[in-house]
Amino acid sequence: MSSTEEFQELRPLLFSIAYRILGRVGEAEDAVQETWLRYEASPTRPRSVKAFLSATVTRIAIDVLRSARVRREAYVGPWFPEPLLADPYEDPARSAELADSVSMAALLLLERLSPLERAVFVLREVFGFDFPEVASAVGRSEAACRQLAVRARRHMSEGRPRFEADRREREELASRFFEALREGDVAGLQVLLAADVSMTGDGSGKAPQLARAVVGAEKVARLLAVAFPRTARAEVTLEPREVNGQPGAIVRDRDGAVLNALTLDVLDGRIQAIRTVLNPDKLGHLGPVGDAWAVDREIRRRPSRRPGPRGRGDA
Repeated sequence: MSSTEEFQELRPLLFSIAYRILGRVGEAEDAVQETWLRYEASPTRPRSVKAFLSATVTRIAIDVLRSARVRREAYVGPWFPEPLLADPYEDPARSAELADSVSMAALLLLERLSPLERAVFVLREVFGFDFPEVASAVGRSEAACRQLAVRARRHMSEGRPRFEADRREREELASRFFEALREGDVAGLQVLLAADVSMTGDGSGKAPQLARAVVGAEKVARLLAVAFPRTARAEVTLEPREVNGQPGAIVRDRDGAVLNALTLDVLDGRIQAIRTVLNPDKLGHLGPVGDAWAVDREIRRRPSRRPGPRGRGDA
């Protein structure tokens, strides 16, 4: 097998490692490309191509993350990872770890870790690398990596997200949610939401968004029941999709351009959190990005219709 073929075979793994460390699709793709350039320029053929490439992409991602942390300190409002529609790497033996680790909730937990802790956790706990490989990748001793892994596991377990195990039940609940959303059905929405459900958006001041998180089933249900039917009258459409391994949707304008992406955290038969990525800088990899401000202005010009007495509004 040629070096190009070997690299292409491992590309899904390299992207998946980089995305979990960085939380950005474009930065992960750039890290993978830089890994290829270094591999191509290497004067000797590594004994293990997988180990060499995995270590290289990890080191690049750690360096990028360190500089990104500085930029994120000036970020306006909540910061969410870029939405990922499909994880290119598949491993049946580690499917549970891979699915959990790519969720928005898990990626936000990873943000609490130092870059080294994050890299060690991703390599060891998500992808199952042994400690000698992890140590080689991050440039630390095996003993130091074990300590980093212990700290990372402790931080992650303290707030570790749990999701509905049955995929079909999760998708059925999401389908009921989106149907109630289209109809502006307050009661239908509220019964699907956890009592302490939260709804948060990441727009970074570059798209219309809520001033703060909305918490509580009744508040979230009423807000959604009013807001979505109004957007539908501006020909905004909702396309249910799996986003970051969880039920979600892509919201598009009348021309099909992307306005935002949302994910639902589901547990115990209820939606625990709704997260929306509205920052246009984080949506370009999903397709052409629409003008959310223009859509917002059009919606505001239209008269608002409140839900009827039984919680159903005009769509």
